[in-house]
Amino acid sequence: MSRNKYPEETVNLILDVSERLFLEKGYEHTTVQDIIDHLGGLTKGAIYHHFKSKEEILKAVIDRLFRENALSAKWQKIMRSEDMNGGEKLKAMFFEAIIDEQEQKFRKMRVDFQKMPQLLADLMLRQVGDIAHNAIEPVLRQGIEDGSMTVSNPKELAEVISILANIWINPLVFPMTNDEIKRKFEVLCGMAKAFGVDISEMYGVLDSMNREINENT
Repeated sequence: MSRNKYPEETVNLILDVSERLFLEKGYEHTTVQDIIDHLGGLTKGAIYHHFKSKEEILKAVIDRLFRENALSAKWQKIMRSEDMNGGEKLKAMFFEAIIDEQEQKFRKMRVDFQKMPQLLADLMLRQVGDIAHNAIEPVLRQGIEDGSMTVSNPKELAEVISILANIWINPLVFPMTNDEIKRKFEVLCGMAKAFGVDISEMYGVLDSMNREINENT
């Protein structure tokens, strides 16, 4: 197959093949040669014309995966709900984040964030600069107003919650045994209870997620 004269089609083909291989084999176990072998004759030069490295391909796959962020839409619906108080909304948002299809697909790629500091930095900045203030903080403030949460400094607490939930207890950032994730979750439960939210029932889903990651590593 000669190089596609339509660059956008070539890029989409590379991303389609790369995403499938990352999901099947994991990012670490997929090589650039693996990707080339599944492109139907597209050359290595054609790949490097569009992407400088496998990591750059991964970033493009992730950007495309989350471009239409279903989780964000679900969170917005929860935040607008008039049937839940602030504490209930926070629990619902946590649960949706764990079971979200796009998040599950990304976890199956088994990216090792410790080997990719720029990707980890991007994740942390997104959590503090976007998620904390645009999703978690408004729910905390509602919880203060409706009395469902006892919170001081909601802005800062939103940042802490976002970092702990998405980085500290993220098995892709800090690989954990099942016992280790249980102890970390107990710490999170204690913190949540201190400001009025019981998240203990979410442990089963989190434990299953960690077991799946460990089994496929």
